Amino acid sequence: MSAATGRRELRRDWLAKTLAGLLLGFTLAVGASGLLGLALAGVAAPARSQLMMWAVMPVWLGVFSGVYFFASGLRAWLWLVAANTLVFGALALARAF
Repeated sequence: MSAATGRRELRRDWLAKTLAGLLLGFTLAVGASGLLGLALAGVAAPARSQLMMWAVMPVWLGVFSGVYFFASGLRAWLWLVAANTLVFGALALARAF
């Protein structure tokens, strides 16, 4: 906050956070949707595909809105890369077994 004006200054890393949420948030949501599809293997295919499709948007928007709580854009990228690695690793392991 600027002492002279009493206004908050815009942080310079908002673009990095926005791109992290937009790109890595989407891939994280798609990976989570894939895990949901594997977890619902006993459900009929039309219902399962609808659940998987509709689960992407709330996860993506949750990640996209939560990315601004990170202290910096670099931390947002690192945490979301780690989360993507975890989700897609779990997806690969689940498909293997």
